[in-house]
Amino acid sequence: MHGIFAACPACGGGLCASQLSCCACDTVIQGRFALSAFDGLSAESLGFLESFVRKRGNLKEMERELGASYQELRKRLNAIIGEMGFEAGAEEEIEADLSDRRRVILEQLDRGELDANGAAEALSKTKE
Repeated sequence: MHGIFAACPACGGGLCASQLSCCACDTVIQGRFALSAFDGLSAESLGFLESFVRKRGNLKEMERELGASYQELRKRLNAIIGEMGFEAGAEEEIEADLSDRRRVILEQLDRGELDANGAAEALSKTKE
C-alpha cells in the first residue's frame, strides 16, 4: 500500500480524501474527508515521530536508540514541525537553544571535562 500524496500531482493544490474502503469486506464510503498534518509526512518522518512517541518525547532515549546526537534529533524534530506546517516561535527557539547549551555543559561536567566551579560559571553565562 502506498502513502498518501501531500499535494495534487497535476496542479500542486491541496488534497482531501473522497473515498474510504474496508480492507476486509470492500465496503466503500464516499464523501469529503479532511487529512491530518501527519498524512503528508514522509515514511522517514513518520518513523521518527513513532520513535519519539514510543520514547515518550525523551530525546536522550532516542539518542541511544538511533545513535544520533541530541542536536541532530532536535533539528530533525524541528524540520518535521515545519513539514507539518507549524512554526516554532522565536521564544521557543531561544529557550530550546538555552536548554541545549545547558545540557552540553552538564554533560561536560559529567564526563569530567569541567569541574563544578567551571560548570556553574558556564551555566550562569547562559542566563545572560
